[in-house]
Amino acid sequence: MPIENVQFGGKRTTINDIVRLSKGEAQAQLSEDPSLRERIAAGTRFLDTLLREDGVIYGVTTGYGDSCTVTVPTELAHELPIHLTRFHGCGLGRHFDASSVRAILATRLCSLAQGYSGVSWELLERLVVMLNEGVLPLIPEEGSVGASGDLTPLSYVAGALIGERDVHFNGTTMNSKEAFAKLDLLPLQLRPKEGLAIMNGTAVMTALACQAWHRADYLSRLSARVTALASIALDGNSNHFDELLFAVKPHRGQQDVARWIQQDINHVEHPRNSDRLQDRYSIRCAPHIIGVLRDALPWFAETIENELNSANDNPIIDGIGEHVLHGGHFYGGHIAMVMDSMKTAVANLADLHDRQMALLMDTKMNNGLPANLSAASGPRASINHGFKAVQIGCSAWTAEALKLTMPASVFSRSTECHNQDKVSMGTIAARDCLRVLELTEQVLVATLLAAYQGVQLRRQATPELRQPAAVVEAMLADIANDFALVDEDRPLEAELRYWLEQTRQQRWELYKD
Repeated sequence: MPIENVQFGGKRTTINDIVRLSKGEAQAQLSEDPSLRERIAAGTRFLDTLLREDGVIYGVTTGYGDSCTVTVPTELAHELPIHLTRFHGCGLGRHFDASSVRAILATRLCSLAQGYSGVSWELLERLVVMLNEGVLPLIPEEGSVGASGDLTPLSYVAGALIGERDVHFNGTTMNSKEAFAKLDLLPLQLRPKEGLAIMNGTAVMTALACQAWHRADYLSRLSARVTALASIALDGNSNHFDELLFAVKPHRGQQDVARWIQQDINHVEHPRNSDRLQDRYSIRCAPHIIGVLRDALPWFAETIENELNSANDNPIIDGIGEHVLHGGHFYGGHIAMVMDSMKTAVANLADLHDRQMALLMDTKMNNGLPANLSAASGPRASINHGFKAVQIGCSAWTAEALKLTMPASVFSRSTECHNQDKVSMGTIAARDCLRVLELTEQVLVATLLAAYQGVQLRRQATPELRQPAAVVEAMLADIANDFALVDEDRPLEAELRYWLEQTRQQRWELYKD
């Protein structure tokens, strides 16, 4: 895939732009529009003028947060941002992986490139270098309440810029000063507001939200395909996905899912009525369940991209009009709401496919398939167990996903001497959402392999079984190349991990909008 540029400061940045940058499939570039350079330069000129005239500027000539009443002497203003980066260096937990760090850098660059943060052109250029050259700060996951933005995790970006934090570069962990030296660069000396501008915003939660949206979109499509395979394996009633049926309940996403499944199982050419008028809900109602997420995704995307393309720090610096505007744009309420909503819709997919797994395993419900989908035959059938333990795993992963659906935003905690007395918890919501996605992907992959085995076993027992669409046949053949039917018991962990990674790399192109 050719490397393409993503331009910042000239046009609206998309979720896909951030995802491509996070995967190293694109390079960052600043807009060449002269008006952007002038807006950036005007902001720094205006701040310099205020400093010369002893103006009171929050976070420049005052302390931070509850300490805003503390006056900072002008001669110390240049030291203040360094102290901000240092005292916030208290994050804990695991470090964000490389793709998330790239997404974080790109997301913060996008906000600062709006031109209302009072930062220099040199700072924007250095963020571009860090993205394109892979100078990735080690950022702990834990420590943000989502207002005043992602202060603690973003302090690791600011600290790296001044040569005081570790980064991952060229496969090695080293001090950022050493990494910059390898690129013939010196650490930056932050201007008075730049530490605050880097840290006081929603970049971490928004970056994670971009990644989550990308994964959720693909997962909803895979969910439809797995449902189609499960329906075929169970010899289900294809009329449950009929176009006329869904015309009378016109949720667009739900209709799309029903159409996808109908096309996959080739209902129009080979309609099939089973002995059962109505399949169980986890098959019959799958479009209604997956459709909730499909219908929410466009609105989720609009909200995420609005946050992505906003100036979300404080204060806002209007250099052209010469205004300093104090507000709360660092507040991550919109991202918190999207992430809390998304994780609930995604966890419902885990629950859906956990139920489909139960149908496939149980001879009381699987319409003649062998117990636990074991492909063993003859006397050896008595000692083989197929997907029995995998189904137990699905139950565990689903339970954990469902447990995480409690909205994080309702757990606001008053902090920082009650200055931050109502906070968003957006970053915790985003991290929860990514964990729910991870668990749901595990359930889906397990159900995919079980449904694949179920289809093959059904074909052995029912030669006249309808032929699915060509794209489904191609996917079944693709799986067959790397996955042997489970006849004799074998450990499946390595195979589950392999297919999980293939799913996260979005191995199959699933449906066109």
